[in-house]
Amino acid sequence: MRRRVRFTRKQLERISRTATLGGLFLSFLKIGLVGFGGGVAVLAQIRALTVRKRHWITDSDFAEAVALAQSLPGTSAGNSVTYIGLRLRGWRGAIVAMSGFILPSMLIMIALAILYKHIRAFSDTQQFFHGLNGAVVALILVTAWRMGKSILTKRWQWLLAVLAFLAVAILEATVLEVVFAAGLIGIYMDSFGEKQWQRWRSLGTIVARRRTRVRARMVKQRRTQKPEFLRRYLSRDIDERSIPPDRPEPLADEEKEESTSFRSISVLALAMPVFAKLGLLLTLSAIFLRMGSVTFGGGLVMLPLIESEVVNTHHWLTHQEFADATALGQITPGPVLITATFVGYRVAGTLGALVATISIFLPAFLMTIAAASSLRRFRSNEQVQSFLRGVAPAVVGLLVAAALSVGRAGIHSWVGLSIMIVAMFVLIRYRTNAFWVIMGAGVLRFVIGLVLG
Repeated sequence: MRRRVRFTRKQLERISRTATLGGLFLSFLKIGLVGFGGGVAVLAQIRALTVRKRHWITDSDFAEAVALAQSLPGTSAGNSVTYIGLRLRGWRGAIVAMSGFILPSMLIMIALAILYKHIRAFSDTQQFFHGLNGAVVALILVTAWRMGKSILTKRWQWLLAVLAFLAVAILEATVLEVVFAAGLIGIYMDSFGEKQWQRWRSLGTIVARRRTRVRARMVKQRRTQKPEFLRRYLSRDIDERSIPPDRPEPLADEEKEESTSFRSISVLALAMPVFAKLGLLLTLSAIFLRMGSVTFGGGLVMLPLIESEVVNTHHWLTHQEFADATALGQITPGPVLITATFVGYRVAGTLGALVATISIFLPAFLMTIAAASSLRRFRSNEQVQSFLRGVAPAVVGLLVAAALSVGRAGIHSWVGLSIMIVAMFVLIRYRTNAFWVIMGAGVLRFVIGLVLG
C-alpha cells in the first residue's frame, strides 16, 4: 500500500512538472484570483508557483523573465507571465497563461462596474470610496518615492523628473509625448551629454564671445539694409461672362426615385446604431492600444494619460468616477491596468470592457514575445537601454502627477488628507501589503463617517 501511495505521488509530481496548456491556464488563473497587492507581491507568487512548486523554470530563468519584463512596457507581472508561457509552450502557452492571469480581475471589474451605480446611490458608501482614494494617493506617492531613491542619482535625472511632472500637471501634455521626449533625452545624455558636459563649461567664454559678434553683425546689417518695397499684388481680370443656366435633366420615373430613396433612408437608419457602436469601439481600442504601448514603469504611470483621454478629452467619466475606478483597480486582484475594463464597460458595455482590456495588454504582450526571441540582442542594445534610462526619471515625475490628479478628484476634506498621511506612514514604516492598507483606509473612513454623522 505504501509503495502504491509513493508511486502515485511521484507520478502526480511528474505530471505537475509537465507544463501543459491546461496546467498553465489553471495555475495562472489561481494567481489571478489571489494576486492582491500587485507588483512585487504578485511576482513572489509567480516565483513560488513556477520555480518552487511546479519546477517549470529555474531561479536564473525567473530572474531573466523579470529583467525582461521590467525593460518593456506594461506590468512586470503580466510580462513575466507571458515570457514564462512562451518559454514553456511557445506562443500558445503565452496566450493561455496571460488569459488565465487576466480573466479573474477582468470579470471582477465588470461586476463592480455593473454594481457601481447602485453602490454609489447609498450615501454611506461614498465615505468608503473617499477613504480608498486617500490610500491610493498614498500608494502612488510611496511608489514614486521608492523609485526615486534608486533612479534619481544625477542632477539631469532630477531635472527630467521635475520637467515631466510640470509637463503633465500644468502644461497638460500627454504621457506619450513625455515618455518619448524623456527617452530621446536619455539617448542624448548617454551618447553626448555627460561626455561633453565638462567641455561645455570650459567653452562658455567662447560662446559668449560668439554671441557678442553675432549681435554686432546683426546691428550693422540693420543699419545698412535698405527698406524693401512691398510687392504688388497680381491682378486678375475677371471677365464677366454670362453663365448659361443648367439645363434641366429629363425627369426619371418618380415612383422609382421615391422607392430607392425610402430604401436607402431605412437602411441608413438601421445601420446608424451599428456604425456608431463600431466607431466607439474603434476609438476605445485606439486609445488603449496607444496607452498600452507606453506604460513604462507599471500601470500607475498611465493614470494621467487615462484621465486625460477619458475625462478631459472624451468626457466619458467624471473626475470622481475616475478616482473611484482607480481605487477599484487597486483592490481587485491582478494588475492595476485592469482599470481599463471599468472604463470600457462605462463607455460601451461588456463588449467595450473586453475591447479595452485586450487593447491595454496587447502591445506589451506582443513586445514581450518579440523581445524574448532575441533576448540577448535586446538587453545588450545600447540605444534601447539609453532610452529606458531616460524614461525612468520621467516615470517618477509622472507618478507624482498621477497622485496629484487622483488627489484633486478623490480627497475633499481634512479627513481624507489625514488618511492619506497615515497610509503613507504605514506603507513606508511597516511595508504592509497595499491591498490591506487600501481596504483598511476605506473601512476607517466609513467608521469615521458614522461617528461624525
